[in-house]
Amino acid sequence: MLNIWKKVYTAGTSSLLLFTLLISAGAGSASAAEATVTQGAEPDVFRIVALGDSITAGYEPGMTDPNVKPYGYAERLLEQGWYHGRSALSNYGILGLTTTGLLNYTAAIKDGAVTTADGIQPGLPDPRIQQFAALTPQIKTELGEADLITLTIGGNDVSSLLLTAKDLTEEAFKAELDQLLASYSTNVKTALENIRTVNPQATILLADQYQPAPKIAVSSSYLKLMSAAQQFTVAAEGVASSMNQPGAPVKVAHVAEKFAGVEASLTHIIGAGAADFHPTQLGYETIARVFAESYWGEYRTPSVPVWTAASAPMSIVVKGVELNTPNKPILKNGQNFLALKDILNAVGANGKWDNKTQSASIVYGGRTVVITIGSKTIKVNGAAVTVDTPAFLQKVGQEDKTYLPLAALATGLGFDVNYSSKLRTAFINP
Repeated sequence: MLNIWKKVYTAGTSSLLLFTLLISAGAGSASAAEATVTQGAEPDVFRIVALGDSITAGYEPGMTDPNVKPYGYAERLLEQGWYHGRSALSNYGILGLTTTGLLNYTAAIKDGAVTTADGIQPGLPDPRIQQFAALTPQIKTELGEADLITLTIGGNDVSSLLLTAKDLTEEAFKAELDQLLASYSTNVKTALENIRTVNPQATILLADQYQPAPKIAVSSSYLKLMSAAQQFTVAAEGVASSMNQPGAPVKVAHVAEKFAGVEASLTHIIGAGAADFHPTQLGYETIARVFAESYWGEYRTPSVPVWTAASAPMSIVVKGVELNTPNKPILKNGQNFLALKDILNAVGANGKWDNKTQSASIVYGGRTVVITIGSKTIKVNGAAVTVDTPAFLQKVGQEDKTYLPLAALATGLGFDVNYSSKLRTAFINP
């Protein structure tokens, strides 16, 4: 089983080229959740910027299908943001990034200057690195507007130690570990200082380093590796403590303790295919839960299990409250339809039904919207706006209920509407 480590990093590096098929087209944008277009400016948007290595990027081995988008901790964190209001994610996780690379990258971002791939870190395996290097002025703007900044970094620094641990004497292991810890602390602190120069007040959450190998894979080295992971946690806490200020929090997201003892299920070290230290989907959910609980004090999931049949109604969350209504969402011609009255009640909007014209008039947020059954246009403050799918009447018990597509809520009422296919949940925020 010790030979498993010899395969981990070669397998991971060769697979990174395949990963570009999945994320090169949308660097910096949330890719796991499909969002509808929202009309007008988005007020009070909670902005998340995720920086770091392939853990932030959401990489998993064997991701060769370009139609399958990464669904890592950052994308899950965006979903958690939707539970609390309008939210947006910029994900700049770089495959293969070390703490030195993070230091160089944040320095370029701080200066707002376009850099080069080698200026960040020579030999990075991320095929998008030229794009990331050119985006530094844009990233500076996004970083300056962020409310929450997350970081995963250090795994690529410690990889050599993980691979050679079984062959090193205690003295040699300690010497190399001490050197790694010193450079980690220096590089990460300087990177955080660069970030703080751009954004003096955002909450910064720094993940510590999980130890990815289960005991069965590394045998007698397990305790030694666990001790090293604990020392990295102490180093992360030291860096965070030195940067933490009232009104400008820097905290450690304690991921490592959640992986301890369950590495086999939370990483790809053991299982089908080549061994790899990256998280499984359960691992990424675990990381997301730690980040979410560190910031919001909770990690929410829909009441309807995500593994229920595709024909089952999806969950609807309005202003952070999951709707519990007999008027279930309807899937029709590939579109999700919601009962208009339930949404209006949830946001406190006023509505009136005109039986003669078969139309509903809604007043909300300075808008008057008229939705006519069967029409592919709606009127917003008197102006006709085209919608892809018309509203319809649905018999619910003894009443006819007006159902309209999700997109119409955004187009007509100016709501922020996002649908997560992973959670099978629609998030609606006025």
